[in-house]
Amino acid sequence: MAAAKKAVLGPLVGAVDQGTSSTRFLVFNSKTAELLSHHQVEIKQEFPREGWVEQDPKEILQSVYECIEKTCEKLGQLNIDISNIKAIGVSNQRETTVVWDKLTGEPLYNAVAAPVSPGPSDPVAVVRSGSSVPAAGTSSVWLDLRTQSTVENLSKRIPGNNNFVKSKTGLPLSTYFSAVKLRWLLDNVRKVQRAVEEDRALFGTIDSWLIWSLTGGANGGVHCTDVTNASRTMLFNIHSLEWDKELCEFFEIPMKILPNVRSSSEIYGLMKISHSLKAGALEGVPISGCLGDQSAALVGQMCFQDGQAKNTYGTGCFLLCNTGRKCVFSEHGLLTTVAYKLGRDKPVYYALEGSVAIAGAVIRWLRDNLGIIKTSEEIEKLAKEVGTSYGCYFVPAFSGLYAPYWEPSARGIICGLTQFTNKCHIAFAALEAVCFQTREILDAMNRDCGIPLSHLQVDGGMTNNKILMQLQADILYIPVVKPSMPETTALGAAMAAGAAEGVGVWSLEPEDLSAVTMERFEPQINAEESEIRYSTWKKAVMKSVGWVTTQSSESGDPSIFCSLPLGFFIVSSMVMLIGARYISGQLLFKLDNFIS
Repeated sequence: MAAAKKAVLGPLVGAVDQGTSSTRFLVFNSKTAELLSHHQVEIKQEFPREGWVEQDPKEILQSVYECIEKTCEKLGQLNIDISNIKAIGVSNQRETTVVWDKLTGEPLYNAVAAPVSPGPSDPVAVVRSGSSVPAAGTSSVWLDLRTQSTVENLSKRIPGNNNFVKSKTGLPLSTYFSAVKLRWLLDNVRKVQRAVEEDRALFGTIDSWLIWSLTGGANGGVHCTDVTNASRTMLFNIHSLEWDKELCEFFEIPMKILPNVRSSSEIYGLMKISHSLKAGALEGVPISGCLGDQSAALVGQMCFQDGQAKNTYGTGCFLLCNTGRKCVFSEHGLLTTVAYKLGRDKPVYYALEGSVAIAGAVIRWLRDNLGIIKTSEEIEKLAKEVGTSYGCYFVPAFSGLYAPYWEPSARGIICGLTQFTNKCHIAFAALEAVCFQTREILDAMNRDCGIPLSHLQVDGGMTNNKILMQLQADILYIPVVKPSMPETTALGAAMAAGAAEGVGVWSLEPEDLSAVTMERFEPQINAEESEIRYSTWKKAVMKSVGWVTTQSSESGDPSIFCSLPLGFFIVSSMVMLIGARYISGQLLFKLDNFIS
C-alpha cells in the first residue's frame, strides 16, 4: 500500500513558548499564521524555603525536547512534512536566572524564578527612596524574596538625586530582575563562585539557556540573548543597547559570564542532534527568533505602531504600549522596556509596561476561599444573571495597592453592600475590579505618552469571558479587540523567526501581514455612566487604604505571642482559669466526701 502523500502547506515556523508553569512547542503556517499543531508539558516550581521559588533548568530543557518531539509526531499523523519547518523562535518567561558550567553543560544551581504575577508592580519588590516597601501577606508563589536584603543594601548606594540604575535600564531596583538574583547566586552558592573563578560559568535568562543547549551546549552552543530579555536584567543599557560597565560594577557582576546581545530576529545558530530527540528531529533548522513573553505577545498582536497597546489577562495582567523609537520614562509607576528589535540593522522599539497583580487570581479567590463558584468558568454565568454589581465594589488589594498607587497599607474590601446584594453581584464586582485596575494603568500610560488609545488589543485565558470583555470596553470607553487565534505569544516568536535575514519566509510588511479575524467589543453605555462608575471605584480604593498600620502586624511572627504583653496576658489568664477549675474540683471532691 502506498504511503499517504504529505500535505504541502508552504514554509512552516515553529515556536518554543516556555512559561513559568508549562512549556509548549507550536507550529504555524507562515503564509496564513494558522496554528497547525502543538504540544504542552507542565513543569514544576520548587519552594525550598519560605519565599524562595526555583525551577530545574534540566527539567525545563527536557520539556522543550519532549514538546518538539510530540509536536513533530502529531504533524506526521496529519501528513504534514516536518522538513517544511524552516525556522524556530523562542519566547520565554523573563528574568528567571540560570548559571551553568560551559564545559559540562550542567546547571550550577536551580533557576531562580521570576514571579508568576507581575512582580515590578508588587509593593514588596520595589525599592523607592532607599527603603523597601513591604506588602505583608504576599505569598511565596508570587515572588522569590531571597534577594530582598541584597536590594536594600544596594539601594543605600544609589544617590537620591541620581538614580543611574533607572535612568539606564528603565527599571526600579527590585528583587524581580535578574541582576540581584545573579548577585545572590555569586554570594551564596560555592559551586557558582568556583566556576566563575575557573572561567567555567555562563549566565543567562531562560532563552539563553535554551538556545545554548539547543545549538550544541558544551559542544559549541551559542551563548546569546536578545535585547528584550537583556533589558529585564538591570545590567543592560537600553539606550546604547549594550551591557553597561557601570551597572555591572555596581552589582559586582563579571561581564565575562554574560551572553552576547543580539536582535530579536536573526539566525543565532542551528538545531543540533540531541539524544532526547528521536532521529534528530529538526536538526539543522535555524533558531532565528527570540523575545521575552510580553514582547512576543506585542509582536503577535501586531502592535507595530506608536500608541498601540495590548493587555494579557492571566493570573495578573500585563499591559504594554508601543512608544516607538522613543524611550518614554514614566511618572506614574510604569516600567520602560525594550519592545523588540526585528533584525540586526533594524531600529529598536520601546514600550511602557504596567501590570495588574490580581486579575484571574480574584476569580480563584472566589472559588477557593469563598466557595461561591466551583469552577472559574461559572463566574460568567453568575455575573450574567444580574448584569450589574448593584452598587457593590470589590477592591482586591490582598497584598496592598499596586501601580499607580504603591500603597502597601491597603487591603482588600467589598463595599456598597445592601440586604439585596448576593453572590451574583459580588461575582460581577470581581470582574469589574479587573477592568477598573486595567483602566488605572491605561490612564497612567495615556498621561506618560500623551497619546490616548483608540482601542485595546487583548489576549490571555480570561478573554474567553465575554462579560469581562464587554465590561472592559464600557469602563475604558474604547473598543476592545480580541484575536480569534489566542496564541499570540508563540505567534510573535514565530513571526520574528520566520522574518529573520537568511530565513525570509514570513514578511512583516504591513501589506503582507495576514488579516487576523478579530472579535470586537464596543462600549454599550454612555461616557457619563462610565465615568461615574470609575469615580465610585476610586472612592472604594481610598476606603481600602490604611488597614495595615505597621509592618510587624502581619509580616512578623503570626503567633499570638509575638506581642509580649498580649502573650503574657493570655498565658496568665489560662493559668488562672486552669487553677480555678482545679480548686473548684477539689472543693467539690471534699464536699462529696463530707456528704457521704
